[in-house]
Amino acid sequence: MRKEKTKKITQAMTFIIIMGVVSLFSDMTHEGASSIRGEYLSLLGASASVIGFVSGLGELVGYGLRFVFGRITDKTKKYWFMTILGYFIDVVCVPTLALVNKNGWIWACVLLILERTGKAIKKPAKSTIVSFAASQEGAGKSFAVQEALDQIGAFLGPVMLYFVLKYKQGTTLDKYSAAFAFLTIPAVLTMVSLFFAKKKFPNPENFEPESKKTVNFRKSHSFILYIAGISFFAFGFIDFSLVTMHVANNHMFTDSQLPLIYALAMIVDAVSALFFGNMYDKKGFSALVWSTVVSSLFSLFIFGFQNKSIVMLGIILWGIGMGAQESILKAAVSTMIPKASRAAGYGIFELSFGLFWFLGSWILGILYEKSIIAMITLSVVSQLISVPFYIISEKKIKSEQNSEN
Repeated sequence: MRKEKTKKITQAMTFIIIMGVVSLFSDMTHEGASSIRGEYLSLLGASASVIGFVSGLGELVGYGLRFVFGRITDKTKKYWFMTILGYFIDVVCVPTLALVNKNGWIWACVLLILERTGKAIKKPAKSTIVSFAASQEGAGKSFAVQEALDQIGAFLGPVMLYFVLKYKQGTTLDKYSAAFAFLTIPAVLTMVSLFFAKKKFPNPENFEPESKKTVNFRKSHSFILYIAGISFFAFGFIDFSLVTMHVANNHMFTDSQLPLIYALAMIVDAVSALFFGNMYDKKGFSALVWSTVVSSLFSLFIFGFQNKSIVMLGIILWGIGMGAQESILKAAVSTMIPKASRAAGYGIFELSFGLFWFLGSWILGILYEKSIIAMITLSVVSQLISVPFYIISEKKIKSEQNSEN
């Protein structure tokens, strides 16, 4: 009788999954908050332009400082210290929003900026240690698994808040405060699972051998073109805070339903990350091109129509775009940047992405109050402009590889 061989999960994949569980609890915390953040700021007295500015500024801080902390991580090699410090700041700030009083939108904005600072500290280090393990399993697949687990948390967080908002008694502000306080639970679980990961895998850098090649990626034409492409994509990708504010102000969904529509976007994000992540390992940058083309019309369907079904279609497309952003965009960086300087490479990537997300969120938030048609047009066109940059960047990568051989 022939024995069937069962494929054993490698140590590298075990590490990727454990770090995915960390992301799951972390996203339950801050993505749960994101599902109601826009309406919460509006409730506290912030205008649409303020929400757009703060959302963009948060992304600028959260992404821009990653360049600094990426450099620090590369120089010190303190991957775990930077990861743990960043996660701690990240998950502590979210439940603290429960303590903000009425008309305290400025304090809420400060906490949101601090939360993004925590992400800035952790992200280059975390992405780098995951990329070490990904070198054994395939970058697209590895970051897709991370993103899928991440987005399961991003789905569960808003769903939990739906029940809190639905059944909590009191004023609307009381309900929102209770929702943020409830996020203390996944915040604690984030830190517990993170310390478990560190204990089990104290030296994740050992997964990937040192490269003998020294590549000055800052002068690589392929990397520069890629950064230009992701910058245009980021500029046109509208923050979900503006989405929740829009659908709430137009009475398309109730306050308790807002977390559910965000949960839908997150589950679409998870599925699309797996699909396009595997596609990236097989087809390369074609995955970036197709995911961008498919998702680019989300703003038209969300902001251009009052029909719930069409708006929901737009939210699904937004989720596809987010899935690409959080998985294959990072996978591409891991295949372009050598191990020794990868955290700095991620820092440059995050800086560019955050800067243009900030500018886009701010400008699109202003346009929302002036001309929704102009906002939609700018969003769609900017995302589509990224496509030729992806295509040319991939061609440059192949020519650079051929010149080295």
